[in-house]
Amino acid sequence: MTATLTGRKILIITTNFGTETDEIQRPLAELKEAGAEVVVAAAEPGPVKTLKLDREPGPEVPSDILLEDADAHEYDALVIPGGTLNADTLRAEESAQELVKAFAADGKPVAAICHGPWLLIDSDLVDDRDMTSVPTISNDLLNAGATWTDQEVVVDTGGGFPLITSRNPDDLDAFNGAIIKALTA
Repeated sequence: MTATLTGRKILIITTNFGTETDEIQRPLAELKEAGAEVVVAAAEPGPVKTLKLDREPGPEVPSDILLEDADAHEYDALVIPGGTLNADTLRAEESAQELVKAFAADGKPVAAICHGPWLLIDSDLVDDRDMTSVPTISNDLLNAGATWTDQEVVVDTGGGFPLITSRNPDDLDAFNGAIIKALTA
């Protein structure tokens, strides 16, 4: 992979437990490989304990900063990994809601995968947006005003900021590719 994101800084936000292993590890590695500086912000100090397919413990991922210390103005894009436990906890984090709203207000790309769009719902950022997600939260998105489709990646450039969503770890190639494209367009 060529270093197409040199000079770009990307923030991944998460809680410290229950993050889907591949949905944090692969964007972290692939966006770094593309040349970006990638920072992991967690709700609490310490590593992020991941789960493979919401069941089996996966490897820990080091966190770099706390959510409350992250400043959207210092980054070019935001990535929200899924994992049911992670996403359900993250959606209630006031600092996470403030961050995603700041990225949106700045017109910067926001990318969410799997259950990650729950944070977007609780931040009032899905109305009139085209999105996808893990199918089990499709009704949540529809009830919040989004248009949901079952696709590997949906990129919605309306609504003031680019919104990139994907369904699950099988879609990570398309998801990561869409993030890179949004930052190089």
